[in-house]
Amino acid sequence: MRDLSRDLLDWYDANAREMPWRVSPSARKAGVLPDPYAVWMSEVMLQQTTVAAVRDYHRKFLAIWPTVQDLAAADDADVMAAWAGLGYYARARNLLKCARAVVADHGGVFPDNHDALLTLPGVGPYTAAAVSSIAFDQPETVVDGNVERVMARLYDVHNPLPASKGELTALAKNLTPAQRPGDYAQAVMDLGATICTPRNPACGICPLRSPCKARLAGTAAELPKKTPKKKTPTRFGIAYVARRADGAWLLETRPDSGLLGGMLGWPGSDWGDDPQPAPPLAAEWEELEAEARHTFTHFHLRLKIMTARIGTGQNPSSGVFVPQNAFSPTALPTAMRKVYDLASMTLRDD
Repeated sequence: MRDLSRDLLDWYDANAREMPWRVSPSARKAGVLPDPYAVWMSEVMLQQTTVAAVRDYHRKFLAIWPTVQDLAAADDADVMAAWAGLGYYARARNLLKCARAVVADHGGVFPDNHDALLTLPGVGPYTAAAVSSIAFDQPETVVDGNVERVMARLYDVHNPLPASKGELTALAKNLTPAQRPGDYAQAVMDLGATICTPRNPACGICPLRSPCKARLAGTAAELPKKTPKKKTPTRFGIAYVARRADGAWLLETRPDSGLLGGMLGWPGSDWGDDPQPAPPLAAEWEELEAEARHTFTHFHLRLKIMTARIGTGQNPSSGVFVPQNAFSPTALPTAMRKVYDLASMTLRDD
């Protein structure tokens, strides 16, 4: 089956997607490797996020912090604000920790092998395999959702995910070539993203259509199978949006640990089944008719929004007043931005 890797590389040479962090197949054949910093950043951003969403963020981050040394020296709040809207904010905190470890412990140079990469903060087996393969052309096996889907169909694996992860990884490893492993890793991912798609796979133009067992069995569209997920629970909370007479907004930086850790947000209650009122100061709070709704990985969130106009001279129990000219809604994570979008209609300048 190793001939399949050559067929896939031939296809990739002609059809590789252009990515800000990639080097073209022709350049790689000439010995040019991508910047490990750019590859690592892309892999962190791509966790649980689509390529379409990541492209602009990746370009923005490299424009602001073009080297790992620049990122390591960045202010935490600036990085978190630049990350706002990309979600899964623990990744941004790990991005900073990892950059600082590379500078402090490795002289600003990313390690070039899987085991050494695993010692870096926030770098797990997948990211280590991806960076060592794509950035350094090491023969590591890179397995994401696209690769799992390709392997499940290629070998007609009906054992459902996540139980089949080990089997699919072993199949992917068996196909990983010693030559051009970085291009091969990207080729499988591109195949899954553009041809061997979750719905309506384009089997007729697939470079692996002849040996694909699921195509021959007519089962490609139903693979990979997945164990049914449990019903997503819903949590409730209260967000307090206060605006002072001079236009300043009452905001807080959330604790580093937990959801939206280190991000800017509105003071509020805990999130649970029965949130208790927790106003940050005494005021005539008014409840909006609309609520902000957002879905995280493991639960849906519904936030009741309380608004108030505040006079000068009041000291909140939590948060600080941020002047209007120092506040940008784009620095808010998506859940908090939804609160702002609703509350600002009531608290906008007249």
